[in-house]
Amino acid sequence: MVNMARLGFLIPPGNPNTEGEVIKMARPEFSLHFTRMVAHGETGSLDGQDERNQTQIDHLPENIELLKLVKPAVIVMAHTASSYTLGKEGEAKLIQKLEDQYAVPFITAFGSVVKALNHLKVKKIAFGTPYSEQNTLRCKYLLEAYGFEIVSFGNLPGVKNIYDETPQRALELVRQVNSSEAQAIFVSGVGMPTIDILAQGEAETGKPVISSIAATMWNALQAAKVSSSIEQFGSLLSGKH
Repeated sequence: MVNMARLGFLIPPGNPNTEGEVIKMARPEFSLHFTRMVAHGETGSLDGQDERNQTQIDHLPENIELLKLVKPAVIVMAHTASSYTLGKEGEAKLIQKLEDQYAVPFITAFGSVVKALNHLKVKKIAFGTPYSEQNTLRCKYLLEAYGFEIVSFGNLPGVKNIYDETPQRALELVRQVNSSEAQAIFVSGVGMPTIDILAQGEAETGKPVISSIAATMWNALQAAKVSSSIEQFGSLLSGKH
């Protein structure tokens, strides 16, 4: 019997959406395992996001200790905005430290987006977020630090809590930031449901549309050395590109 690859996901404590989206993408070639991260305050709120991000980062070792018990092939930090708190160098140092300590590949949502965009061989990016203006700009600066040119960006108006957002609103965000100059569109925010609108977004815009969780699943499969084509959720996961 061939051992099935186990993918381990670290999820923010108040996030009600990501497990469901990841489970929709499940295939027979791998299994899924989840542990909640540690954060305090009103999860999903735009207020206090930096403090919650840092708390999650500070508690990663204890979360990894729990998730490591299932012997995952990869551990995923399924939270894009933590990378905005860490910055490019801070994230690289953290990943190296955790991989050295636990001897398991460790990937982040934002790092997965960067890898996916490089895989698509695109440089001119449009992106949208469900964040505050401040954190949207931090996303822009971090993408630029990785060498991407931002031709259009914006944040979704009227967000009170990221976890209350809907796939339809995510599609509206794709339409909001789309630009004729953009080679691809990135929708940030693991906590906002996105996977069900990626194929429609691509059909409307004629270009790759990736979200944080789609890129994260794609990268998790790469890191775990799993060959699996996931249909219905955009061209990145289906293997079209």
